[in-house]
Amino acid sequence: MSKRAVILAGGKGTRLRPYTVVLPKPLMPIGEYPILEVIVRQLVKAGFDHITLAVNHQAEIIKAFFQNGERWGIRIDYSLEDQPLGTMGPLKLIQDLPANFLVMNGDILTDLNYAEFHDAHALSGDIFTISAMQREHRIDYGVLDTGADSKLSGFREKPAVSYEVSMGVYMLGSAVLDYIPAGRAYGFDTLMLDLLAAGRPATVRTFSGYWLDIGRPDDYARAIDEFESMKSRFLDA
Repeated sequence: MSKRAVILAGGKGTRLRPYTVVLPKPLMPIGEYPILEVIVRQLVKAGFDHITLAVNHQAEIIKAFFQNGERWGIRIDYSLEDQPLGTMGPLKLIQDLPANFLVMNGDILTDLNYAEFHDAHALSGDIFTISAMQREHRIDYGVLDTGADSKLSGFREKPAVSYEVSMGVYMLGSAVLDYIPAGRAYGFDTLMLDLLAAGRPATVRTFSGYWLDIGRPDDYARAIDEFESMKSRFLDA
């Protein structure tokens, strides 16, 4: 089965400044590789044969590094935004998307099985599949529970809240493109609400492996610390 991916690589990486003043965020190094090269290598191993990089900020640097993908044995081409289009808006510029395709952010370090994620979605017939991760957030305060009379009814010292978050990795059916407007910014959040309103909600597949969003400074620092010792987990090196 031919597999197509779109990688969103046009962001400015404002959370990683000042590093991203010099380098686009997808070229930030993790060990000996830029994070986007790690992703490309993973997708090649997973059987993807065509990647489109949706670029904007510092696009020429990204193009100079990846060129046509021949170095990795995959076809790489580019979709250039002439204005910021959000996370989902760039898809409207790509004319040759197949019935099912992967869309992901270009700053994700994970050991998700991309081939299995792709094929499960294609077999399901779902319009949109989100790969999600369980995360825990600890509140650094004592939390007061009060009633209508302003009397204390309970107290929790630095409680932890658990929730599912999007990993920034999605599978889409081509019917999604009908919901994305042309020529203006349109984000993942708006698309999710529009699909809910249309009675076609996304499917959430919870993942229990490794995932970091290196666009977050804390996650990037952790990725740098852990990548070399865990390299075989990501690249089978």
